[in-house]
Amino acid sequence: MFRFFKMIKEEMDVIMEKDPACKSRLETLLYPSLWAIIYHRIAHWFYNRRMYFIARWISQRARHKTGIEIHPGAKIGRRVFIDHGMGVVIGETAEIGDDVLIYQGVTLGGTGKEKGKRHPTIGNNVLIGAGAKVLGPFKVGDNTKIGANAVVLREVEDNSTVVGVPGRVVRKEKKEKPTVEEQLDQVRFPDPLAMQICRLEAKIEALEKKLAEYERRLKEYEALQHSDNDKRGV
Repeated sequence: MFRFFKMIKEEMDVIMEKDPACKSRLETLLYPSLWAIIYHRIAHWFYNRRMYFIARWISQRARHKTGIEIHPGAKIGRRVFIDHGMGVVIGETAEIGDDVLIYQGVTLGGTGKEKGKRHPTIGNNVLIGAGAKVLGPFKVGDNTKIGANAVVLREVEDNSTVVGVPGRVVRKEKKEKPTVEEQLDQVRFPDPLAMQICRLEAKIEALEKKLAEYERRLKEYEALQHSDNDKRGV
């Protein structure tokens, strides 16, 4: 029981730490994330004891009350904060590490009806932006950021930033653990399309310089030929 209340206190603390809109510990009691996690801990306890019906009933009650659907079989670490939370879906075999921040509309789902592990494993200190979909039985490494509306379909190494559809790694950093400010940053993400356009522009510029040099040499050669012809009286 002591561990349960310690968990609740940690969840309250992380809400106050990561949401600047939260003004007091009392206000955290109004956050759906807190109640979704509390309901899940209870449902998970029943699930581990093979009382599947009551576990699922608790999780469905939580879904209706919070808008966050967490299967009772999912494993969730400490200090997980589901900000806003509406429309979040976390599948049965999903595993979430510590200090993970999840925004609304996120899906941690599977890709078929196969048995066994079919949902992702999320490392520690991971940010998953609004509307992102992480689909499949692979791992998302520690300290990773997944941009809003990204669709991640394959394993992601530690300290990566992933954006796009399908998700692509656009940055890797060696920092072991981001600060709260760095984890919350969802704006300063690299734009892979803009980066590719810049690379293409650089290549075009280089090709234009080469073409201009070839044209200059061709004109010099033609001028030299005319000069030789004039000397020979042709």
